[in-house]
Amino acid sequence: MLRALQLAATPGVPLRPNPRVGCVLLAPDGTVVGEGYHHGAGTPHAEIEALTAAGEAARGATAVVTLEPCNHTGRTGPCAVALIEAGVAKVVVAQRDPNPVAGGGLEALAAAGIEVEDGLLLADARALNPVWTFAHEHGRPFVTWKYAATLDGRIAAADGTSRWVSSPPARRDTHALRAECDTVLVGTNTVAVDDPQLTVRDADDQPLPDQPLRAVMGQRDLGEDRRVFDEAAETVQLRTHDPLEALKTLYADHDRHHVFFEGGPTLAAAFLRAGVVDEVVTYVAPMLLGAGKPAIGPLRIRTISKALHLEITDVTVVGEGAEANVRIRMQPPKGA
Repeated sequence: MLRALQLAATPGVPLRPNPRVGCVLLAPDGTVVGEGYHHGAGTPHAEIEALTAAGEAARGATAVVTLEPCNHTGRTGPCAVALIEAGVAKVVVAQRDPNPVAGGGLEALAAAGIEVEDGLLLADARALNPVWTFAHEHGRPFVTWKYAATLDGRIAAADGTSRWVSSPPARRDTHALRAECDTVLVGTNTVAVDDPQLTVRDADDQPLPDQPLRAVMGQRDLGEDRRVFDEAAETVQLRTHDPLEALKTLYADHDRHHVFFEGGPTLAAAFLRAGVVDEVVTYVAPMLLGAGKPAIGPLRIRTISKALHLEITDVTVVGEGAEANVRIRMQPPKGA
């Protein structure tokens, strides 16, 4: 299983939309007769690659797979059927497939008389695809809320100006984080006031070929001249004020697993009150305003004992000298 996990984590494998999976086929004497990993959407699954490498040696072998073999036909056929037809004797998996569409592979294998086992190195397998696993287990995308603020927690000055609170290195770092997600989400007010393009760009400010979905949340009608509606990337407007409804729509209708949320203070407060912020990334600039727009709106917290405490998971200085910002990554407590 350690080798299968290593294969699944092969550098260069896309992190979305499919999970990373590795497979090793063992002959009855323990000899490796085939191995493979999933290279990305539309390519053969790990099991198929391993079966192809093994050929006839797959008959009577044990398949060791990081994720339960799929039991449905998508861009490729069901791996559970391929393993049955290849004549494997046993299948050992680390993680059950949480995707309700693709799950059930172990039951199909067992019904065909193949010995099955699951749970081996489960924590390691889950760590391979944490966002994908989260989305399918919760029926909504994982949400990373990002904002930039001054040392006294302001995202804009009293006159409304906000360019730029964050430094150029911090903004480049933000684009790298956006690129890890499949959706960038803001509210209609952000689009109306700031007119962001919400694309992912490189260090030379050039757009990358693989762009996340741009999602705009809210009931307000927006002009077609807004940059978020240009042809640089796909855009969807979610006409709701309910964070959970918006996220479930992104999951169910658009197959999205990781939202990079850059909404303003009112929408950020709504997401936190709904308990759907799973990670917070803030860029703190070494400047003071004393007044201006706060990073977040009311949370209905009236006493310090009810404060929402976050766990700091990483602190990094981004940039140097006058351009230095502090990036802090945090997680709200589970169930918050």
